[in-house]
Formats: sequence, structure tokens, C-alpha cells
Amino acid sequence: MIKVSRGARYIAIEILCSWEERHLPLNQVMEQHLANMALRDPRDRQLIMSIVYGVIRWRGYLDWVVEKFSTHSLSMTDMKQPRWLSGFTNGILRSVDRKRPDLPHPLVAKNIDALPETALLSHPEWLIKRWKSRYGNAQAKSLCTKNNMPAPISLRVNTTVTTPSALLAILRKEGLNATAGKYCPLALKLEAYNGPITAIPGFADGLFQVQNEAAQLVSFLLGPLQPRKSYLDGCAGLGGKTSHLVQMLPSGSRLVAIEPNIVRIKKLKENLARLRQDTTVTIVEGMLGSLLPHNKDKFAGVLIDAPCSGLGVIRHNPDIRWNRSPDDLLRYQEKQIHLLQDAEQLVAPQGVLVYATCSTEPEENEEVIKKFLASYPLFTLSGCREQLPESATCLVDSQGFFRTLPGQDDLDGFFAARLIKSNEKLKMQNAK
Repeated sequence: MIKVSRGARYIAIEILCSWEERHLPLNQVMEQHLANMALRDPRDRQLIMSIVYGVIRWRGYLDWVVEKFSTHSLSMTDMKQPRWLSGFTNGILRSVDRKRPDLPHPLVAKNIDALPETALLSHPEWLIKRWKSRYGNAQAKSLCTKNNMPAPISLRVNTTVTTPSALLAILRKEGLNATAGKYCPLALKLEAYNGPITAIPGFADGLFQVQNEAAQLVSFLLGPLQPRKSYLDGCAGLGGKTSHLVQMLPSGSRLVAIEPNIVRIKKLKENLARLRQDTTVTIVEGMLGSLLPHNKDKFAGVLIDAPCSGLGVIRHNPDIRWNRSPDDLLRYQEKQIHLLQDAEQLVAPQGVLVYATCSTEPEENEEVIKKFLASYPLFTLSGCREQLPESATCLVDSQGFFRTLPGQDDLDGFFAARLIKSNEKLKMQNAK
């Protein structure tokens, strides 16, 4: 049995209040609170994460419970209100405890029909309605249900230093429930692992990168990479896809990774160093457009893993559902199109431009591609099927887009399109 530390509970409440007040990504708030904190018990970190993620994951249901037993509408920030609130809160908890045997619960069939959908599925009403309209009632409910379940950990094997079979053997020898991925040959999956990522065997030696299998497949779309060519990761972030591209890079080729955020650049460099890849990537701090005045050479391939709503990765980041609104989708779309407008100037003739998001929403996906192609006729849509492993070709739709849904064989929700830039002179000759 886990020993519950009063300190851990207090820290969890602090994190929840801070997240509610500051409207920052939950993982960022967690890191800020836990980075330099000496916990009483090594297991407290996992306990804090379980409490925080559980509360945010089931916020829709918890709000319903509070409203059912209270005449006041409360938010997390009310926790810092006057002393009367502690008594008021304890009163609600006592009432809930008395009624608990008859209280409907999303995971228990008894009286479940008494729950409104926003409580049963613990997602915002606008998102439930949107998914119902697009996917139908049954699949929309399935997406929400899967989002409320903790996800297994997916690893991408660093083939510059080991092999999938060798790492799988190491993990199993240490007693971990590890299996091979279903779609990507570099993927391994850890079930029911509750420890820190840094404690997974092989982490310190750079044998793997934590990365969902769907995200791993996106990097393949830039291929086949050619010897003595230049490639660009235009939105490097923490380096998940950057480090994968290093594994794919042929002899004599070079990879440039650009990222505007100095904190993420620090993490990017740390990740590449741990993976023993820090000497093979040129890192540029800045926006994608900052390359345009100085970069005379074009890239044979450009990957734009665009900033997006993140509605495809709610299972890993439960706070996203509460931090997004329908208006955000068009706001992201504007930024995404701007990124593609900059990227197209950096692609060499006959070069590849890959656009990807971790979003399920059309405004950020096929609508972006449609608008981009309408303005840039030199680019044509290339199907994604040929670049993917045979096991993953089923994830390409009839339009040639790579598309996965959250919870589908433990995949995150991803979208990707592969575009080819025509030779302008050849296109002009054909036009004549």
C-alpha cells in the first residue's frame, strides 16, 4: 500500500490551484513545482501526479458532484477564499460520503443514466458535440472514454546505439511488461509502468526516446532521405522527431533544427546529448522565417510539426480539453498556414514538405492543406502510404493523408500530409 504523505497532498493542491490561475500547460506547472522540491518519500512524486492528473482528467464529473451538493458555483481558485470555505467544503464532502453508495459514477454501471454527458465523459460540451457530429455518437463517446484512461508509455528505440530486440530484452529482464509496437518497427510499449521515465533501464545511456507510435511514423514521411542532402526540422520543440530524423540521416547529409523557445532549445540539446546525437544536428534559435534572408541553399526535405490545439493528445495531457475553445482552431490555422508559407520558400525543387499536427480537427489539418495548395500550385499532394512501414499503411486515408485517432491501439491522434514541390521551369515548359 502507498504511504500517503500530507506533504504530497498539499503539493498536489498547490499545483491544481496554480494551473487554474495561470492557464499554463499542466506539465509546465508540474515541472516548476517539482523541479527543486525535496519530497519526503520517493513515491510521493508519483502520488502527486496521480492526484493532479486524476482530478483534471475527471474534472467534468467532479464539477457535477460539487454542483449537486452545493448551492454555490465553485472553482479551484476559491480554495484560497476565507476560512468559512474549509467548513463549507467539509460539509460537501460529508454529504457526498453519506450518499456515495447511490451516487452515479462514470466507471460504474449503477445509476449511470443519471449523469449528464459532460460528467459521464468529462469533456467540454462543445468538444463532445463536435465529435458526435463528425464521428457519430458511439465513436465520439469511445474517444472521450479512451482519453480518460491513463496511456501506456511508448518508446522509440535509438538505433544509432542499440536495436529494438536488444532493448526489449533489457526491459523484460528488469521485469517490465514490454512489448513491440504494432505499427512502427522502432516502437516498444510499456504497460502499467508507474515510475519516473528516468528510471526506465537504458534511459541514461540514450537507448530510447519517449515518443508515441503515431508521432514516430510521421518522420518516415520525409523519406526516403538522400545522401549528401540537407533536411530541416522547422518546429523542433524538444527534439522527438529531430532525433528520429538523425537515425534516418544518410552518410554525408545534414540536419538543421530550428526552435524559437530558449527553454525548449535547452531541453532539445539535453535530449540530443543523452541520445549521443548532439554533434549531428545544427540547432538554430529563432522563428522559421528567420532562415529566409540568410539561407541560400534549399532543403531536400522540410518537416513542419506545427503548433496546434493538441486535441489528439488529451490522453497524455488531460488539461488540454479544458484549455481550448472552438475559436482556438482558426487561430491555430492562421499560424499553421503562415508556417507553411515560410517553409515553401526553403524547399528545393522536387523536394518534400511534410505538414503534421497532433490534432483531430479539420480546421488544423485538411483545411490547412487545401488552402495552402490553392495558393501554391507548385506543390502537389503526395500519398503517405509508400513512405510508411507496411504495418502502418492502413493508417492512410483515401485522400492520401496519414491520420490516427486517440486511443486507436494506444496511438495518439495525429494528422500528416506529404507534399512535393515541382520544378518551376519544368512546370512552365509543360504549360506551354
